[in-house]
Amino acid sequence: MQKTTGFTHLIKSTGYSIKGLKAAIKNEAAFRHELFLALFMLPLAVYLAPTHIEMLLMIGSLFLVLIAELLNSAVEAVVDRVGTEYHELSGRAKDLGSASVFVALMLVIVVWGVILGRIYF
Repeated sequence: MQKTTGFTHLIKSTGYSIKGLKAAIKNEAAFRHELFLALFMLPLAVYLAPTHIEMLLMIGSLFLVLIAELLNSAVEAVVDRVGTEYHELSGRAKDLGSASVFVALMLVIVVWGVILGRIYF
């Protein structure tokens, strides 16, 4: 199979990305929940943020959760593909992926809390 380059590569890569997003929406409940939350919170960030930089920080933290969840789902899919029996490293990989989502969610709480706390308290 010959590698694509240039515009053809861009088109194919975009198609793969859309396919991945569709798979995440279809197969990953956590991603759907976090996507719903982000879609709800994004307009709030635009409305509530006092400056453009703070708005970008608030929105960026939401995107980081989605990115972490996509990567976590990818790790879980690979681990599940390798085998269903328990292995310490497989469990660790899944736990680390989950921890990355948790840390991203904590970042949302900190960023939003600091920005909104400064305004309203």
